[in-house]
Amino acid sequence: MKFCSHCGEQVEHKIPQGDNRHRYVCTACDFIHYQNPRIIAGCIAEYDNKILLCKRAIEPRHGLWTLPAGFMENQETTLEAAKRETFEEATAEINNSQLFCTISIPHISQVYIMYRGELINGFSKPGTESLETDLYTENNIPWDKLAFPVISETLRLFFNDKREGEFQVYNGEMRCDEDQNLITHIYSE
Repeated sequence: MKFCSHCGEQVEHKIPQGDNRHRYVCTACDFIHYQNPRIIAGCIAEYDNKILLCKRAIEPRHGLWTLPAGFMENQETTLEAAKRETFEEATAEINNSQLFCTISIPHISQVYIMYRGELINGFSKPGTESLETDLYTENNIPWDKLAFPVISETLRLFFNDKREGEFQVYNGEMRCDEDQNLITHIYSE
């Protein structure tokens, strides 16, 4: 960031008085520009023991499969965001939704909040951000063609719980170590 979005003057990167982190601060109006993690909300939509996946029509990871999910918008709840993203990406709706997991990914400043629910009537068709949609059993999921590690982890947790016959709520994190290897820690509530 070079210029203040509040007044247009230059900013400097410093620790504001009373703070403990570097922030972009306007040199003219002293406006502090906070940069916070992005929240991604999505759904595990299930129908007839199958999970809805979407093949991405956009970057990043164009052409790979994912759960319907995307960035939360202002003035919506996480559940509203998850349902909206499911509709935008797969023209699908869910009911009986419940929180399933939150996974923080600090090295890319993202937090995933995933719900699970029932896909209404098993209906889906590609939205503008999807090339195709389809329902998959656990054995047929294209595990090697999933777009993001957090999606693989979410599905692994879901299918483990499904086999156990009881769903839990998970909280976890995915971090890169000094060699850029992804380390995952997941805890049930």
